[in-house]
Amino acid sequence: MHIVIDARIIHSSTGRYVERLLHYLQQIDTINSYTVLIPSKDTDYWKPSASNFSVKVADYKNYSFGEQIGFKKLLDSLNADLVHFCMPQQPILYNGATVTTFHDLTLFDTYNSDKNWFVFHAKQLIGRFVFTAAARKSRHIITPTEYVRSDVSKRLGVNKDKIITTYEAADITTEEPQPYRLPFKEFILYVGQQSDYKNIKRLGDAHQKLLATHPNLGLVLVGSKNASAIKNEAYFTENDYTNILFTGFVDDNQLAWLFKNCQVYAFPSLMEGFGLPGLEAMCYGAPVASSNATCLPEVYGDAAHYFNPIESTDIARAIEDILSDQVYREQLIANGYERAQHYSWKRMAEQTHAIYISSIKK
Repeated sequence: MHIVIDARIIHSSTGRYVERLLHYLQQIDTINSYTVLIPSKDTDYWKPSASNFSVKVADYKNYSFGEQIGFKKLLDSLNADLVHFCMPQQPILYNGATVTTFHDLTLFDTYNSDKNWFVFHAKQLIGRFVFTAAARKSRHIITPTEYVRSDVSKRLGVNKDKIITTYEAADITTEEPQPYRLPFKEFILYVGQQSDYKNIKRLGDAHQKLLATHPNLGLVLVGSKNASAIKNEAYFTENDYTNILFTGFVDDNQLAWLFKNCQVYAFPSLMEGFGLPGLEAMCYGAPVASSNATCLPEVYGDAAHYFNPIESTDIARAIEDILSDQVYREQLIANGYERAQHYSWKRMAEQTHAIYISSIKK
């Protein structure tokens, strides 16, 4: 059988899912033939290690005419028994057998204020149409949590029976952590994107409240200094906030050190499909204070201390609980280590492979 995997997002915020899926599929399936579609800019980023896997370039932008027309022609030419779209964006007129991963439906509910208003909302309208069409024509839908499974079923009008949850996982670098020079010894850590729905401004508000009792406490924000981060930085500057550091990109060894040495890992997001950064923090032994929104309690269970992400006072309250109670902090760390063991990338890939076989036989 010939299986095509649309991996155009392999070097994006959800790229870890795609990379780990491909990594383990090469161990699981040595019989079937796989074609992995990636952009030309990422041909050096991922290369197959198994002889039954090959790469083909697919330079088609999301929500574009090229995606709907040129990409469809490419897929038709591959004569696949099954195409796995690792995101909902796809040619809606492609009529071969498909499986689609829906990481979340945040596109429907968000507006990132650093984006062009017209372009962003045009993509939302297109996205609603494409997502609905993709959900209804896919033989199976894959979601990373039960929360997303229910959301997709309800909002896209899809029977839950064809939606399967395959939980993601977290893993950590095995190399020696390298210290990251900071202007403070104790700090709250956040790692990831800083789009509006990530709720970084309220995290900053909460941090400033904590300075009343922890005057030397820092807030370290790790992630690319893109337009979203710059906008958040401007907000903090305008309000004369102190002890906040935007690091920009940090390599894996230094990131490991930050995870291991933070007093609290804070995850204030308003909406998520899985919430991988918090789980990664648990792997490194960081106690997690998390938003109670969407899927996060499902994923983190009793390994996080929760807060209402709309209230900066409540964010500060949850972080203060961890800072001031060493026994509770150590309990969260222990729970985090245990919780992280519940998840496995290899199991996710095995479940996905089983979905492939089931979909081809339909």
